Amino acid sequence: MNQTLEQLKEYLHKMRQYDHVLTLLSWDLSTLTPEKGVETRMSVIKFFSTEAFRLSTADEYGEMLKTLSEPEQFHTLDEPMQLTVKRYLRDYERFKRVPEEFYASYTEVKTRSERAWEKAKRAADFSQFAPHLEKVISMTKEYVHYMEPESGNLSGKNCAAEGTGSSENASRRDSYDVLLDMYEEGIDSATIDRVFGELKEGLLPLLKKIEESGRPDLSALEGTYDIEAQKKAQDMLLSYIGFDKDAGATAESEHPFTTDLCIGDVRLTNHYNESDPISAMFSAIHEGGHAIFGQNIDPAYRDTALEQVNMMGLHESQSRFYENILGRRRSFWVPIYEKLGELLPQFKEIPLDTFCCAVNDVHPSMIRTEADEVTYCLHIILRYELEKAIFRDDVPVDKLSQLWNDKMEELLGVRPQNDAEGILQDMHWSDGSFGYFPSYLLGSMYDGMFLEALEKEMGSVDTILEEGRIREITAWLNRKIHRYGSRYTSAEVLQRVCGKELSAQPLLDYFYKKYAQR
Repeated sequence: MNQTLEQLKEYLHKMRQYDHVLTLLSWDLSTLTPEKGVETRMSVIKFFSTEAFRLSTADEYGEMLKTLSEPEQFHTLDEPMQLTVKRYLRDYERFKRVPEEFYASYTEVKTRSERAWEKAKRAADFSQFAPHLEKVISMTKEYVHYMEPESGNLSGKNCAAEGTGSSENASRRDSYDVLLDMYEEGIDSATIDRVFGELKEGLLPLLKKIEESGRPDLSALEGTYDIEAQKKAQDMLLSYIGFDKDAGATAESEHPFTTDLCIGDVRLTNHYNESDPISAMFSAIHEGGHAIFGQNIDPAYRDTALEQVNMMGLHESQSRFYENILGRRRSFWVPIYEKLGELLPQFKEIPLDTFCCAVNDVHPSMIRTEADEVTYCLHIILRYELEKAIFRDDVPVDKLSQLWNDKMEELLGVRPQNDAEGILQDMHWSDGSFGYFPSYLLGSMYDGMFLEALEKEMGSVDTILEEGRIREITAWLNRKIHRYGSRYTSAEVLQRVCGKELSAQPLLDYFYKKYAQR
């Protein structure tokens, strides 16, 4: 028996317990904590975050990882444990450079920032949030520098246009590229610039063509929809696509999200609007895709690095595959539209074709989460360009709201009337999740490639959906992607499932096939 390996497994299990507590506390803070309990909850989160950080930077933990990474030991490990040792040693060496006091302060600042964002959004007032955002940005830059001391603010020209940049810059990574890699291992801004550029070039003429065709009359959907009935519709949709209610739970929050406590406990939230039931429906389908991924990871990966899927582009590909590739097809709704009408009686009077026109109505809009699948791409490009401006050009926080509005007008032809429908609409920056936004669009590009592979193997998706066999598609995704957790990087998954490298063309082909003939 390898004593060091057994000690490491025991230590990883202990670390996972702390992660579980922290995740549960954060879930509670976002969903159930009353206002007068917020300060206490944030204090508890700070305490457990600090304790978890100590475990992840302890000398004994580092020694176990280093011992098992030695060739004579490493080659005796199975592949999941090899990947665990490799990834956790990398993380250990990064986090070991971060001062404990700084990490505790950074955690507290982000937690307070999230609460400030919620209040500022409700008030539609960016000035309430700006001081918190400024501090989060500053500390995120400092955090990256601690983890990778050689990282820095390289020029956009050197980093983005030239890829590796000059020989001087080639020896160190741009700080924004470090953040991108943290959310999608192996990705950098040079790759993103290339594929986003390909997509943008292909989308603009298509959007012009769609705009010329005019918009459908959707007045039949106007009305007030009972929130409790919307929740029942959510439950029906989640069950239909394959969400396991015995391994998950649902709640409400200001911004929908999914939380993986463990393989047998994956939770999602939703946000409801009495005048817009479609928004909650598609948030449910989207978050359900995330949850199905988390619920179907091989249990053998529990307490290893493979259980935690940090390739967010891959994770977003699954949520957006259900939401867009499947959920916006007429064939998706054919078997369940009558049931939807039973839960939300107004839909008994709304023809299925009218409903489908509504969920595929392509037009520029303010809110990313409510955008159609085509213009959504431009919402992400906007955020990507702003993040580069923050980390490459040091754009002052007090200029961000106007810059956001200007880019909305430039890319989408609309201008926010207030901060709630502008820079305050997303929660991501409040908790320091810079580098996350590109993963949404990367996920959509992966989806174009997965769709090609799925139909090549299983035949027409429309036929499968019309016959109510969506669980067969879920099983295909379970088999090809979900069960492996983070065993493979996104690039490796694309090769295994599609036999190709990342390209924007399959997504463009999907868009043109669906919309060019309208």
